[in-house]
Amino acid sequence: MKEYTVVDLFCGAGGFSLGFHLTRRFRTILAVDNYNPAGLTYKLNFPTVKVLLEDIKEVSDPLLRKTLKDVKIDVLIGSPPCEPFTGANPRRERNPLDRLYKDPAGQLTLHYIRILGVLQPRVFVMENVPAITEDGLKDTLLGEFERAGYEKVYFNILEAEEYGTPSHRRRVFVSNIRIQPPPSPRVVTVEEALSNLPPPGGFPPNHEPPKEPSRRKVKRMSMLDWGEAMIHYQGAEKELPNLIRLHPRRIAPTVLGSSRFIHPYENRFLTVREQARLMGFPDSFVFTGGRDDQYNMIGEAVPPPLAKAIGLYVANKLDEEGG
Repeated sequence: MKEYTVVDLFCGAGGFSLGFHLTRRFRTILAVDNYNPAGLTYKLNFPTVKVLLEDIKEVSDPLLRKTLKDVKIDVLIGSPPCEPFTGANPRRERNPLDRLYKDPAGQLTLHYIRILGVLQPRVFVMENVPAITEDGLKDTLLGEFERAGYEKVYFNILEAEEYGTPSHRRRVFVSNIRIQPPPSPRVVTVEEALSNLPPPGGFPPNHEPPKEPSRRKVKRMSMLDWGEAMIHYQGAEKELPNLIRLHPRRIAPTVLGSSRFIHPYENRFLTVREQARLMGFPDSFVFTGGRDDQYNMIGEAVPPPLAKAIGLYVANKLDEEGG
């Protein structure tokens, strides 16, 4: 079967790339990110991929052409920062268009579109929070994509738990094709996701004991029922929970870079490996950097099971077009 080429922008640790790789239909040529722990983690897990540890604003058209040489790119994927758009950010710009054009992090979405215009892949898939389509932003983005050469653009809303991810995650995948992968026949619960793990220790990787909570926190943890949160914080629109004791027979809440979960049965926080399992990362995927870096990379990733479902769907569409 034909193998298709991929470039991954804002690659992070590599969850999006991993899903595409797991289909055995794609070969990533280039990955770009400016976050050092993410770049090192990506390179560790994808040693044959060229990784540019660079601010996307500095990735010029000539640099892209020089790096890629004459390789034709079939698919461009990527996840520009969602912080400017998400309702969980209490400091997001009040004017929706300012989130895209004024916020420096929001402007990075425009750089994804700029590079899209340079590479002209057959398919692109850009992941973000659904709020990137609100209050006129959808029409604005359609205009930007049209200037890049893509007149037909679709905003595909997918939920990760429908594709074998043991946690909730609702995201929009903006693409020049409709993306409608068949859902997984069953739901993976927290208990199933965390099963077969030994007590925190040296194996598997990233399963070191988490920071031990204070006696006061342990006491508060012990009083929490499944699904209850120890604290709440103010988002842009409403209060949001954190330090939730996971319900073993349900999926986990959305895993965020800032989120920490309490074990369903033990009065402790999850290890990095346990958190990674909630996003569908295999134990063979190793995270580098400090402990907070590792949690952040997991929370900011595209869950690999969802990315794999998207990858299989994209490969089939490319096959239908004649490879």
